Amino acid sequence: MTLKDSLRPSRDGRPLHDERGAMTAIDDAADRLRAAAQDGRPCAPVRDVLPAGAIGDAYAVQQVNTQRALDGGGRLVGWKIGLTAPAVQRQLGVGQPDFGVLLADGAFGDDEPISLQRLLQPAVEAEVAFVLDRDLRDAPVTAVDVLRATAFVLPVIEVVDSRIAGWDITIVDTIADNASSGVFVLGPNPTRLSDVDLREVRMTMTCEGEKVSEGCGAACLGHPVNAVVWLANTLAALGRPLEAGHVVLSGALGPMVTVGGPGQYEAVLDGLGSVRATFTRDQT
Repeated sequence: MTLKDSLRPSRDGRPLHDERGAMTAIDDAADRLRAAAQDGRPCAPVRDVLPAGAIGDAYAVQQVNTQRALDGGGRLVGWKIGLTAPAVQRQLGVGQPDFGVLLADGAFGDDEPISLQRLLQPAVEAEVAFVLDRDLRDAPVTAVDVLRATAFVLPVIEVVDSRIAGWDITIVDTIADNASSGVFVLGPNPTRLSDVDLREVRMTMTCEGEKVSEGCGAACLGHPVNAVVWLANTLAALGRPLEAGHVVLSGALGPMVTVGGPGQYEAVLDGLGSVRATFTRDQT
């Protein structure tokens, strides 16, 4: 089964699968991840119920739970790209990024309180967010297409999270778990691409004033635009293209940092400004 086949919706909005019983395994994996999120208790990896290395099935699991969220009133607002750092790809034994979906209820504004009660095992990483004002429907999508389609970019702190206990993940686990997505915090000041060289952007992240991570635009597939090109072509080939209004988190500019408790993380991206993620124990 190809990745394209695994993500093609059936009449009832669920993915199509072959006749080998994959649907049962996909439902079991989706149910396990959904229960972990609802109960607030991390679960065992899902790779034990999916065929080894079954990337297509992992994306099918992701789509099952995405559809459940949409059926429950959720709204898709964009996409996140993961595994853009060579070191992380080597760690998971893969040679390309992965992707997940962004829903509106996961979007936070600068310094808006984020309750730790809605997260299981959060970590933060600083990225560049692209906000599109044109569709990118026709593959092959080029860097020029992405540049023309981008209204502006923003600094963003992605709060990654895992429903898998102890972050014991393979590529199959993280894809099934919506690319280990949690929530995301968008900076308040838009910047035009013509006003910044994203490859040379320097990033520094601090927690309560202490530096915890640093990096640059080149750490994201050589250039953040490269990551968006990859995603645009991947989704166009699947018939689920990037659209005007979508937000795209292009990938980490430096190492992720575990969130150990309440506190404020601030990421400063040269030329793009800053963004702050503030974690509290209170239910918000």
